[in-house]
Amino acid sequence: MKQPPPIPLSRAALDSPSGSSSVRRVPRCRVAMSLQGGSAFLGVLENLLRQRLLFVALLALFPTIIFLIRNLFDTHLPSFLSGIGVALQGAVALMAASLAWILWRRPHLDLCRLRTLELILFGSLAIFFAWLQYESFAHGPLEASSRCEWAPLILRQAVGNSTSRWFFLIIVYGVFIPNTWRRCLTVSLVFALTPLLLTPAAVAHHHSPWHADLLSALFGAAIFLSVALAIAVFGSHRIQVLEAQAFEAQQLGQYRLGKRLGSGGMGEVYLAEHLLLRRPCAVKLIRPEQAGDPTTLQRFEREVQAMAALTHWNTVEVYDYGHADDGTFYYVMEYLPGQNLEHLVGLHGPMPPARAIHLLRQVCGALREAHGVGLLHRDIKPSNIIACERGGVYDVVKLLDFGLVQETRLGKPDDRLTQHGTIIGSPPYMSPEQAAGRGELDARSDIYSLGAVAYFLLTGQPPFVRETAMLMLMAHAYEPVHPPAALRPELPADLEAIVLRCLEKDPSRRFSDAHSVERALASCLDADQWSEEQAELWWHEHPLDRLEGIHLRPDVPTQIAAV
Repeated sequence: MKQPPPIPLSRAALDSPSGSSSVRRVPRCRVAMSLQGGSAFLGVLENLLRQRLLFVALLALFPTIIFLIRNLFDTHLPSFLSGIGVALQGAVALMAASLAWILWRRPHLDLCRLRTLELILFGSLAIFFAWLQYESFAHGPLEASSRCEWAPLILRQAVGNSTSRWFFLIIVYGVFIPNTWRRCLTVSLVFALTPLLLTPAAVAHHHSPWHADLLSALFGAAIFLSVALAIAVFGSHRIQVLEAQAFEAQQLGQYRLGKRLGSGGMGEVYLAEHLLLRRPCAVKLIRPEQAGDPTTLQRFEREVQAMAALTHWNTVEVYDYGHADDGTFYYVMEYLPGQNLEHLVGLHGPMPPARAIHLLRQVCGALREAHGVGLLHRDIKPSNIIACERGGVYDVVKLLDFGLVQETRLGKPDDRLTQHGTIIGSPPYMSPEQAAGRGELDARSDIYSLGAVAYFLLTGQPPFVRETAMLMLMAHAYEPVHPPAALRPELPADLEAIVLRCLEKDPSRRFSDAHSVERALASCLDADQWSEEQAELWWHEHPLDRLEGIHLRPDVPTQIAAV
């Protein structure tokens, strides 16, 4: 099904008390930015505004501290800078540091509070600049040299120096602070008019003969500030448009894409967020140019349909799927904060038998449901099994990536999508019948792959390690498996026997179904020796970036044409 585009939400709709409870309520704020992207764009705007205000606060803090330290030790400062000037500089530095600390420590401030902090930050800087403007012209060196022949030159230099401060403030506000162009124009116009009005008021009592020079200097300053005003307003408008376009480009239906978590043979996976629910999720997609032919897209759509039919708690949950306007097919699944088994073993080495049994029994549960409804996975491998935390429980297994699923409920596979003579799967964990390119497979093929995964968890390597994929396929088809105890002598004999039975070349000698494997694992001496407390302690001792989640390895081939 094709997802409709997100409906823009007006300010009235967002503020209405009768609005839907699923829509994020926006506090009334006179200085809020136009919400072209609805409530989701509001969240993006809040985050962007917080980051920009933090940058401006730090930008104001460091020069202020440098000038404050200089003024404290400079014995030749004008009188107006040595007393109250130092106090005001200290107040501005304290204000900037306080705002930076608040913005750093409180990442979820709403828009009204952020706009209030914006007013405090730029208002404080404007007041300080205005005070410097007035005092430097009313009581600074200009007053003492008002009748000197160099007074016009000193006047022009003073006007130029003060104008540069306001030019800087206007540009920073227009370029860094997300705004509508009207609001940017209003605030920047106040900044531009302040020095033009304060300067004549400050020199009015001098009774100097160079008022014509003052008018000329102010005219030049007005031109200079007008340029700053035009740059700020144009920049603010263009940045607003580009930000809205970038936001729209990151949307896929009702989901906003974020960091790419990984890629695999059947597509890419992105961390995403539902625009209204604000719920993190993982979006897997494949673009038309990646598909190459309609068969790949059909296989991708069959994957999501197969996964959506499964309800076992150890199978990744599918929330939604659809087609984007550009032909991209996608589906949305639960975000899993954890690591796939390939990464876990790669980082921490082979697992204790008790933990391996705990994880494998959960995979058996997911396969039992899939096989029961006539679905073969055909790509069981460590990178398709996630160990994660769900509901405060650790080492919860999730089986994912049914991209090579095969339906057997009609007694034969779909030859349109799985052609005879094509080897599909991952060579290190592929069953002998898959390696031979046989079209008719059953649940025992997945049992073999599960045994290969168990071998990897217990020894740190797959059953066969060869230089090429073809040699690996031939090894699965014809070579005997070295017992896991040859690599790890301390392994329990009962667990090793289960692994070797799963890896039998002849399907009739393997376990007949996943339930039989689960019962055999449950009868091992080390079964139920890995507790929830042990799992929680392990994860706390090995903290994980929560943005890891679902990760697919791009370097393992998933489809190899038979030679």
